[in-house]
Amino acid sequence: MAFESNPNSVVEQLCQSVSLPKMVRVHQKFDSTHFEPEELPAVVHAQLERENIRKQIRPGMSIAITCGSRGIANIAIIVRAIVDFVKECGANPFVFPAMGSHGGATPEGQLEVLRSYHVTEETMGCPIRATMETVYLGDTVEGKPVFSDKYAHEADGVILCGRIKPHTSFRGPYESGLLKMAVIGMGKQHGAESVHESGFQNMGRIMPQFARVVFDHTNILAGVGIIENAYDQTYKIAALDAQEIWEQEPALLQEANRMMGRLWIEKTDVLVVDRLGKNISGDGMDPNVSGTFGSPGRQRNEVPGPICAQRTVVLDLTDESHGNANGIGVADVTTKRLVDKTDVDITYPNALTSTLVNMVKMPIFSHSDQGAIRLAVRICNEIDKAHPRIVRIANTMEIGHIWVSEALIDEVKAHPNMELEGEPEEWPFDEKGNLW
Repeated sequence: MAFESNPNSVVEQLCQSVSLPKMVRVHQKFDSTHFEPEELPAVVHAQLERENIRKQIRPGMSIAITCGSRGIANIAIIVRAIVDFVKECGANPFVFPAMGSHGGATPEGQLEVLRSYHVTEETMGCPIRATMETVYLGDTVEGKPVFSDKYAHEADGVILCGRIKPHTSFRGPYESGLLKMAVIGMGKQHGAESVHESGFQNMGRIMPQFARVVFDHTNILAGVGIIENAYDQTYKIAALDAQEIWEQEPALLQEANRMMGRLWIEKTDVLVVDRLGKNISGDGMDPNVSGTFGSPGRQRNEVPGPICAQRTVVLDLTDESHGNANGIGVADVTTKRLVDKTDVDITYPNALTSTLVNMVKMPIFSHSDQGAIRLAVRICNEIDKAHPRIVRIANTMEIGHIWVSEALIDEVKAHPNMELEGEPEEWPFDEKGNLW
């Protein structure tokens, strides 16, 4: 039976008296340096062509190439370029999903995630091998078991490919990146669960311990690290050999942090997020932007840091999430539309593996976007409800253009990295109170 409520309930009626302010479009300025998609094959080739990497790929070798579950810009182009380089060296590449428990923790679900990114045998020109079967590699120095994808373990060598960026739930010298791909991505559900057992508050310390075991028992030939700018464009490609991954990834992480987008508004009453999704962030919406932290291993302590919102509203779930609503638990209000799109059989394995079950709790919901936003304003404390401060974003990955309420106009005008685009206007709700 569906999670139901009355569209004309007392709660909906109580919120009808809330008046929403006009909104104005704002341009946020960031460093826009990036590669065009057509440039990327040559960039990837030039990076892999370095002697310390090319000499390790010998004719006839079976080479496993990772592809994760994140929505990385140009990922199909980048992975195909790696495949083509391996073939040029006379070796035999295959791509495998390296995404922990994502995709419902099934081979079929993980292949579907790759297909949604146009990563298929046809587009890659090589086999794609998916399994949830793992191989035990050994124990960490603290006695934790380490596991790795069976197909990757059986290959003659592995090339890691992944985006380097600040993690949503912990801090350390290695966060989201190549080491994490080797440990959690390649570990599949079994390996990811072993890592998360210690809790995110310890992840920055223990993940390198797991990675050391993986690297000692797997022929990691290279890693192709990707850094994106604030506009979700490919800013940098760095191919590193196994030792260079350990030496250089921390500096690349710091560079990724500098390039990352932020909301230049420091504080608001309500943050409206149009869509949440696993293709946007592991947490559905990146708390480094939204401030919606769900883990004790990660706190708001950077300057500049993420926005501080008293209430957060999430209106919808991306199609690319395939029903995975992980991250909705840190929102305060959502919509019936998102509730109905949620597939618990896809969402819950992610929560069980990470141990952050709070991330999948369903918040209070409304039957329309307008109702959800009104509800969020109503439950704010000690604000000017006649002139609420509201920020609206498409998602936490696309923040070059945002919307702000009239109460924030003066703050926008005073900020060097923001500029108004047009005049304040009414919310574009349809006859059902929705924005689409």
